[in-house]
Formats: sequence, structure tokens, C-alpha cells
Amino acid sequence: MKRGAALLAALVAAFVPLWAAAQAPMLAGRMGDKALIVIDGRARTLGVGQTAQGVTLLRWDGDDALVEQGGVPSRLRAGVAPVAVGGGVPPSSGREIVIAAGPGGHFITGGTIDGHAVRFMVDTGATLVALGRAEAERIGIDWRHGQPVVTQTANGPATAALVTLATLRIGDVELANVPAMVVPAPMPNVLLGNSFLSRLQMRRENDLMRLELK
Repeated sequence: MKRGAALLAALVAAFVPLWAAAQAPMLAGRMGDKALIVIDGRARTLGVGQTAQGVTLLRWDGDDALVEQGGVPSRLRAGVAPVAVGGGVPPSSGREIVIAAGPGGHFITGGTIDGHAVRFMVDTGATLVALGRAEAERIGIDWRHGQPVVTQTANGPATAALVTLATLRIGDVELANVPAMVVPAPMPNVLLGNSFLSRLQMRRENDLMRLELK
């Protein structure tokens, strides 16, 4: 039971940017046929037909969870604000990213680079978005044709490559032509540096970080 609770907490902290409207349900992930949904800041596991805090999981449609709250059906997608079934736009209008602090106080969230899923960690001290060579190769970035640059590491100087990411997306916010650095050493997360962060307004509210398009 403790192991399951720890896994649940880790999933929510590491992969779920909480939506700005805290009262709206948010899909954190899927565990078999059950949905992991954040409701009013608390994680709930729901099977089809089950209800928690007024939110009912109606069914799955691919990776989307169809839920009902207050008689209003909506579609939930992991990391994205709810969309009303039959039309409508997310109330956030795709302009804001909200990330919850995870273990150690780090702000970690899922997203994509050039359409490939990655895990980001916010690093306000990094000039550029940075990722390891292995991760770059996994998502198809041709770092060998990037501009070589020498960087200082704990083990001495190392040669990195400057590249441009065609797209970087978190939730509904997507930016194009984002400068980045590919470093030789493996990295557990892609560092979300200022080549991305400087194009958004940033503010922190306790354990939440809000990034809004300028």
C-alpha cells in the first residue's frame, strides 16, 4: 500500500503540470483501465463508472478520459486543460504552463521536443535548453551538424553542440526555433533553460510555478 502511494505521488509530482483553474479535474495518467485524476489538488484513482468528488469517469477514448462533472461531460488529456465534449477551448487558452514542485523542490514536467516525448526540469540558471547526446539521438536531433562549443564541466572541458529545436511544447504552449545545447554526458532530464524561459513571464506561488506567454 505504501509503495502504491509513493508511486502515485511520484507520478503526480514528476509528470503533471497542474492546470491554472485548480477546481477543474486534471488527468495525471493511466494505470491499466483506471485513470489517475487530480481533483482540487488531490490525486484520485477512478475506474470506469466510478465517482470521486463529483467527477465520474465515463469511458476511455484512446488515451483521453471522458468524464462528467456537474452533469457536464468533458475530455481529459494528460498534461492538458480539460476540453468540453462537442467543442470549446481550454479556459487557459494555451498561454500558461503551471508546474508543481516535485521531490527536492525541483519543477519537473512532461512535454515534447519536435513531437517526441521528453521530461523537462526547469533550470533558471541555464542559458540554453540542454540535453544529453543519447536523448538527442533518441528524438532524432542531428547534433553532429550543430555548432561545436567547449563547455566547462566538473570533469574539465567538454565539447558540446549548439542546435535549434524546431518545436518545444509543454501542455498547450508551443514555441518554435528554440536554441539548445547537446552535451556529451547523459542527463536524467532535459534542462529547461532561458532560451525557452525568457520567452515567458515567470512567477512562483508557493509550490507552483506559472509560465505565461509574453
